[in-house]
Amino acid sequence: MRRAIACALLAALWFGPLPGLATGSMVLHMVLHLGVTTAVPALWAPRLPLAGPVALLLGGVVEMVVVWGWHLPGPHLWARFTGSGFALEQASFLGAGMLLWAAARSAGPFGGALVLLATTMHMTLLGALIGLSPRDLYGGICAGHLRLSALQEQQIAGALMAGAGGAITLVAALGRLARALELKEAQA
Repeated sequence: MRRAIACALLAALWFGPLPGLATGSMVLHMVLHLGVTTAVPALWAPRLPLAGPVALLLGGVVEMVVVWGWHLPGPHLWARFTGSGFALEQASFLGAGMLLWAAARSAGPFGGALVLLATTMHMTLLGALIGLSPRDLYGGICAGHLRLSALQEQQIAGALMAGAGGAITLVAALGRLARALELKEAQA
């Protein structure tokens, strides 16, 4: 059932109006980004056949590099202005998110909580850097559909990334940690 919901959500995100609107709005772009990187993989990701510290490290690092890399001005603008850049961005967001959530599912409660807490920290930090920047980082092209300035769009998008993106991974991490502590208590 979770995978069916994830597929429906991904179809709505990619084939609905959001991709077209996201080219003229940093806020709508962030909604698309969080859906593809976090919400869909949280529902869909399978367990990895390989678990352990290497899988956790790989999942966490790949997701962080992909997310931070696409938020650098050059790659971000390439994804906004070209179909190939947008397709690569979206595919890498989905792939990195799937790897992260699959690694978290495969690692057991403590390992999964650890990688999700690390993800919460880096996503919150990047959202804060984007949202609290005193200047427009992307040259004014990331506004229009919501009738906000580019800086206002960037600030709201940063708050969404820090708040919603961080909250999703934090709730999942705390849930895994609670299960791990229940297991430890039951074993004692």
